[in-house]
This record gives sequence, C-alpha cells and structure tokens, in this order.
Amino acid sequence: MGIDFLPLRPEEERAARVSVPTSPPTPASLPEKTEKILRGFLQFYEDQYGVALFTSMRHEIEGTGLPQTQLLWRKVPLDERIIFSGNLFQYQEDSKKWRNRFSLVPHNYGLVLYENKVAYERQVPPRTVINSAGYKVLTSLDQYLELVGNSLPGTTSKSGSTPIFKCPTQFPLILWHPYARHYYFCMMTEAEQDKWQAVVQDCVRHCNNGIPEDSKVEGPAFTDAIRMYRQAKELYGTWEMLCGNEVQILSNLVMEELGPELKAELAPRLKGKLQERQRQWIQISDSAYRMVYEQVKVLFEETLSKLQRARPAMEATIRTDMDQIITSKEHLASKIRAFILPKAEVCVRNHVQPYIPSILEALMVPTSQGFTEVRDVFFKEVTDMNLNVINEGGIDKLGEYMEKLSQLAYHPLKMQGCYEKMEPLRLDGLQQRFDVSSTSVFKQRAQILMREQMDNAVYTFETLLHQELGKGPTREELCKSIQRILERVLKKYDYDSSTVRKRFFREALLQITIPFLLKKLAPTCKSELPRFQELIFEDFARFLLVENTYEEVVLQTVMKDILQAVKEAAVQRKHNLYRDSVVLHNSDPNLHLLGEGAPIDWGQEYTDGGSGGSPSPVTPEGVTLSEKRRRAKQVVSVVQDEEAGLPLEEGSEPSLASPDSVTEIRGLLSQDLQAESPLPADPLLNGAPALERPQPEAVPEMPSPPGSPPQHLLPGKAVDLEPPSPTNQETGEQVSSPGGRAPVHTTEDSSEVRTEF
Repeated sequence: MGIDFLPLRPEEERAARVSVPTSPPTPASLPEKTEKILRGFLQFYEDQYGVALFTSMRHEIEGTGLPQTQLLWRKVPLDERIIFSGNLFQYQEDSKKWRNRFSLVPHNYGLVLYENKVAYERQVPPRTVINSAGYKVLTSLDQYLELVGNSLPGTTSKSGSTPIFKCPTQFPLILWHPYARHYYFCMMTEAEQDKWQAVVQDCVRHCNNGIPEDSKVEGPAFTDAIRMYRQAKELYGTWEMLCGNEVQILSNLVMEELGPELKAELAPRLKGKLQERQRQWIQISDSAYRMVYEQVKVLFEETLSKLQRARPAMEATIRTDMDQIITSKEHLASKIRAFILPKAEVCVRNHVQPYIPSILEALMVPTSQGFTEVRDVFFKEVTDMNLNVINEGGIDKLGEYMEKLSQLAYHPLKMQGCYEKMEPLRLDGLQQRFDVSSTSVFKQRAQILMREQMDNAVYTFETLLHQELGKGPTREELCKSIQRILERVLKKYDYDSSTVRKRFFREALLQITIPFLLKKLAPTCKSELPRFQELIFEDFARFLLVENTYEEVVLQTVMKDILQAVKEAAVQRKHNLYRDSVVLHNSDPNLHLLGEGAPIDWGQEYTDGGSGGSPSPVTPEGVTLSEKRRRAKQVVSVVQDEEAGLPLEEGSEPSLASPDSVTEIRGLLSQDLQAESPLPADPLLNGAPALERPQPEAVPEMPSPPGSPPQHLLPGKAVDLEPPSPTNQETGEQVSSPGGRAPVHTTEDSSEVRTEF
C-alpha cells in the first residue's frame, strides 16, 4: 500500500507539547465519525466491485481494448535505480533550527532524508521518508502564508506578515498539504532551488498516481465508488485530492468531510499570536490525519480482503450467466435511455455542444507542445550520443552513453521543459461554467503520459540498437544505423503520440462535461431512477447497478459530439494529430517480439574493456546483494553551483540559532568537514516515516578504494553523488535485513565528475 504513516515517537510528542502547550487535543468522537463515513463509502465500493469485475471479464471475453501501439514499453522502468541525491537544509519544528540532511529519491519516489551521508552508507534508518502524494511544492513564503491563512477561519495572513518559520535564504522549498504536516527546506542558490523543485515535483507527480493502472477491477471499482459517493453528496466534477494510494485517498475523503467540524470546534480554543495559532492548527490537523489514516487502513484492507475472498464465486456466476447479464443490461439501458434521452439531448445541445471546440483547443495547445518537446529532447539526446560515438568513445563507450539514455524519461531536470509546457493550461470562463475546481488533474495526467511516451521511445530505440549491434558493425556503420533507427523510432513516436493525445482529449472532455450533465439532469431524473431497479434480476444485482447504467446512457449522449470534435481536429492535422484511418505502412509485426526478451544491461554488456562493442562476460551467480547495491546507478547527477561553495559532507551539521543568518550558513558550507556525526538513537517518525526496525550496530567506516579523490573538494567543481541503491526498508517497503554497503567515490574527466564503483 506504499509508505505508511506511523504515530509520533514519545520524544516528538513531548517536543510538541513543549512548543505548543495550549494545543487542544483532537475530539474524542473522531474515531466514531470516521467509521461512519468509511462504512458509507465502503458500501459504494462493494457495489462497484461487482460491476467492475463484470466489465473486466466482458472486455476480456469480447477482446475489446486499446489498439496495438507502435512503440515498445519497458516492463521494469527503474529497477534498483536512484533518481536523485544531495544535501539540503530542513527546518526542525521541535528545535526551531535548520539542519543539513542527506536526501535521496529512490525508484519508488519517496523523498528519503538521512542524518548525513555517513548514516546512509552505514545503513542507519532514515530520519524521514516523505510520501508526497497530495502535497503542493511551493517556492515562495507568500504562497505558503496564503494557503495556511485560508486553511483556518479568522487567521488570514497578509503578505509580509510574520511567518510560522524564518527562512535563512531567499530560496525556500515548502511541501504543503491541506491536512498532513508540512515540510520546510531551503537552498543556497536559485539554481539549486529550481533543481530540487523539479525533483520534488516529480515525486509528487508519481506519488499522486498511486492506483496501479494495470488494476482492472480494484482500481476502477475504487475510483467509481469515490465518484458515486461524492455525487450522492452533490459534489460533482474533478476532485483535486484524488491523490495517492487507496488509503491516502480515503483519508483525504474523510478529512474533507470532517475538516469543517474540526475547525468549528477547535478554532475558537486556539490561543496565542497569529503564527502560533496557525502552528497549532497544523499540528492538530496532522494528528487527526494520522488517526484517520490508521483507521482507514484497517477497515479498507478488511473490506478488500473480504471482496477478494468472494471473487472466485462471483467470477463463476459471471461466466455461467454472461449472456443473460448482458441481455439484462441492454434491456435496462434501453428503458433508461427512453426516459432521459429527450432531456439529455436538449441539455447537451444548449449547454455543452457549443463549448466543446473551445475546451478541446484549450487542451490541445499546451498538451501538443509538451509532446513535441518530448520528441525534441529525445532527438537531441540521441543525436548528441551519435556525435559522441563518432568523435570520442566509439563503440567502447556505447554502454556508458546508452546507460544514461535509458534513464532519460526519469530524469526530472531534462523532462522539466516538457512538463512545463502544460503549466499554461487554462479553461478561462469554462471552469466556472463546468464546475472544474482545478486543471491540475489534467496537467498531471498529460505529464505522466509524456513520461510514458518518452520511455517507450527510448526503450524501442534501445531494443532496435541492441539487435543491430549483434551484427558487429564498425564505428561508421554504427553511426549510420543509429541515425536510421532514430528516424524509424520518431515515426512510431509521432503515430503513438497522436493516438495517446486523442485518447487524452476524449477522456478530459468527458471528465469535464459528464459531471456537469449529471448535475443539470439530477433535479428531474435522479428521483425517478429507483423505479428501474425492478428490471434487474436479483441474481444479477451485484453486477448491474441502475446508477452506473444511467451514467453510461448520459455519456453516450455527449460522446458522439466529443468524437466528432476530436476527429475534425485530426482531419485538419491540427497539432500533428493523425486521422484514425492512418496506419503506418512500415510497421514492424515482429518488433513486439523483441520486447519480450530480458532487459538490456548496457553497463555490463558494453564496457570500456569490450572489443568492438562485444558483450563483457558477466556471471550473475557471483553477484552478491552487496555488489548489486554497490553498482547502483543514479539518474540525475548532483551539480553544485559555484556560489554555493562546498557540498555538505558527512560531518556537517549546521545548527542555526538565528535562522536569518545567511552568512553563518555560507560559512558552514565552505568549511572542510571531516568529523563524523554520532549515529541517532532512533529515526524520527515523521509524516511518512520508514518502517521501524532495530538499529544496526555501528561499524567502522570502510576505507576508500584506491584511486579515490581526497575528501576536500575545490569550490565550484561539479560533484556527482551516486550512492548505492537504498534498501526497500529505507523506502518504506518490508524486506529482509539488508546487507553491507560500499562507499562511493568519484573521478573527474574533462567534461564532468562521474561516480565509479
């Protein structure tokens, strides 16, 4: 279920009581109210589970699905990879001081914070693991003060007022959540801030997408249940807090409902100055969110387990009565259609149809610009690699170049330019008409599709190049082959990009218009729906619901207009969209067979020692777990700015009594730091902490391998920290006890500093 929340340690609770002595406790009735809300939702979930199971099995039998893509897709995108690592300052709310932390982002995109790099290398449990689902990344104190002021009635903060904390630099980075605790970081330069913002925003984007897309039953049942539950309370349209895994989303749902009650009951009891009351409220909200999360987790897992136990019997019934269920559903749909069709068509004609072209154009422009940028970045990276093969390393360096290219889609800095194209998305004048609270849902979905298409293009290129290398080409032949394969992949990308974008436009238009139509039709149609229940046989009641069939009929009334609008855009070749009738004549029927092979390990197969690019011998049996960790690669290099001085090393621990002292931070940053910090007794269990485990005994630091550079680095040099991959326990996943970890060292060449293992 992802990274879990755990209760505060006794030390943290004492610190909270000391810092906020007047903070009132959460109401004793919170568990009862939480359970009542959950029981109501879980009934919707059980109903939707049977419908989703029937729909999935019907699609499986009838063979309906998405068309065959031209590009291949990678089955294990980031196995044992690290996205990013480096040092940053974190504000400690208990001591009100800034501390330097070694941070890394592993393959599951949890932001992991260690005491320092030595603690990481010695496998000391991390102090914090942040699951950033539902968070907003802010780079301005004014933005933060506005959100905090809006969260508590009567405490609106004005620009320039005293904040909850003081940032010692002009470059803060704040993680804000409407219910959970907040996290405060700062950087020394704007360039560092931009880099960390891109990395953390990538974490948020990934963690928000917490429900697996390959879940054919549980995922659709859950999202449909959320929609139905909120519509029953007359809450239509997109929901901004549909973020994270099922437990996190349910916790957000409960807090959305209980939040106003908590504010009304507790806000008058808060004492002190404005910032003190805001701080108290943040702690109260976080405490309530933790309690709700733990309760939600237990009840949801119980319900899911019950449904999974009942699934075999439900599947047997569906297989036996599939034809009868389909016939019954078609009969039900025909009766509902006859009842609502005249009203729905008038509503579509007057209130939806005139605005579809405007909505589509608003979606097409930034989305297509983003996908074009993906194409340009891919073209540039492959072209640069080809030039490097010609001018520098030849085939001997190909493994190193391809290792970097294979991670391109997961490089938050290189992909940032693609993602930023979605930021101008606005539905001016249309958001209010269609009750679209925020466009962030559409931005995030488009950005995820961009990353998927980039990785598909890269993986297809890898696969075709790997096949070509089996012919033993010379350097000149290899360069021509790379160019030919690049052109081939770009054609496939253009086709798949068009298909993906058209599907995205259709889905977005439905997400915008269907809730609006349901809300418009509700006063005249919703009260009449119960009379259609008698048309469903009792044996089929678990697989057919009147509400779902009603929504499908409403969808069909507007779907033809949406399809026509997207088709016209493709016929006019707007934004490089292809018509549905266009088929690539040079499509490769056997290409997808190549993608079924074992993953390509460029770092092991093609090394500097290889002869003519031939694979280096590898003995998988001889590779230990420790060796795998030692060889772990990092997607993004950490490059410090010249203004920032030295990157903080193992022993650095700035303790800023006066957070306004920028000079003090800069002085600490430029010191030669070699002293080792003592190991912490226990990890701090923060908003999304690592799982508890016994603390390992301190072990002597391993000596640096021969050839490693001295510990003192010159200011202004690029530093590439590529630590070994963290264990699953460090990222909040349960695994067996970890093995040893070897230190990292770097070597310099004329272009960059890179890590060697």
